[in-house]
Amino acid sequence: MGWSSWSVQSSSNPAYGTKWLTEANVKSAADSMAKNLRGSGYTNINLDAGWNANWNWEFRTDANGIPEADPERFPNGIASLARYVHSKGLKLGLYGGAGLQTAIYDKNAPILGTNCTTQDITVYPLVKTNMWGGDWKIDFTKPCAQAYFNSIAKRFASWGVDFLKVDGVLKENIPDIEAWSKAIDQSGRKMWLTASAWPIPRDAGEGLQPWANSVRVNTDVECYCNTVSTWTSSVDNRWEDLPNWLDVVRPNYWPDLDSMPINNNSGVGIQDGINEIERQSVMTFWSMASSPLYVGGDLANIDARAVAILTNREVIAVDQAGVIPTRVTDGTLQIWKKRLPSGKLAVAVYNLGSETADIPVSWQQLGVHGNRQLRDLVAQQNLGKFNKSWTAKAVPAHGSRLITLS
Repeated sequence: MGWSSWSVQSSSNPAYGTKWLTEANVKSAADSMAKNLRGSGYTNINLDAGWNANWNWEFRTDANGIPEADPERFPNGIASLARYVHSKGLKLGLYGGAGLQTAIYDKNAPILGTNCTTQDITVYPLVKTNMWGGDWKIDFTKPCAQAYFNSIAKRFASWGVDFLKVDGVLKENIPDIEAWSKAIDQSGRKMWLTASAWPIPRDAGEGLQPWANSVRVNTDVECYCNTVSTWTSSVDNRWEDLPNWLDVVRPNYWPDLDSMPINNNSGVGIQDGINEIERQSVMTFWSMASSPLYVGGDLANIDARAVAILTNREVIAVDQAGVIPTRVTDGTLQIWKKRLPSGKLAVAVYNLGSETADIPVSWQQLGVHGNRQLRDLVAQQNLGKFNKSWTAKAVPAHGSRLITLS
């Protein structure tokens, strides 16, 4: 649970974009999270691509090929920033890509603790890898390859890093994630490891499972426009993509649905680009999926309604129960369910259509029977007892309801 910087970095809004990622702005995000969201479990401040890039998007590494912060963006370095974030009771995350950057190869950097250089660990002849095809493929049969990853993880651990996103992952990059996992294990510090792409190809799902804590199962949520996102670019893709992964995701290999555009629809700064009904559907769907809950947007300008949606403890509990859901019905009007550790059955309904609709739910569909006490978790209200069925009345377009049966 936390925040990712990419939603504002990816925007074409003139006040944001890739140059927005600076020490001052990250500290402002941490201040806002500590004030508004930490009490409900949000702790991660995750820096996405560019933390070690200059204004021209040229990436910086030290003499040993280890990424280091751009001094103009982060004049006090990542260790200092991590201390600030930790002082707020929060955690800090960084970003990397699959493969070996061409600039690091060209540098022929000596790998710490070995007699090898970065030119000794690639596949020969050189082969491009990852989803953007921009970096060199690594030969993990060469022992110095793991040593290189170990050197980076040890450096990140010394800075106090708690989270690592590795992007651009294809099936051929499963060994990269394995190497990162092993490197984190020997670093002496716990870090969450997420494998990312837009999306990860499904054929990589089983191979990544032993190594990653979470896996990106769909395209970027961002619209790359003046707002953070829109319903069709690309919030609604989540309902199409998650079902393809339900047979492989599991506890400690969570389906990552990307950032949630729930931050600001009313104040100054970048807007979410989806309406209030859609914002609640996002929170409900992410929570039913037991997806990581990462907020997107400029946290310094978070509005009261976003705080209310994000801090509803009954909805958060559905996410943090750590149970993978089942899709009961497909199509425009969908029903999803999952059994909570308390024994209650969580049921979500979604209207993905363009008109208001009733959504009937029968106990037979859910595999239960008898009288059931229902509670609306979003409204935090008991609905009374129902026998054999319940109907979600007048669910608006792109709307949802989330209930429990007990």
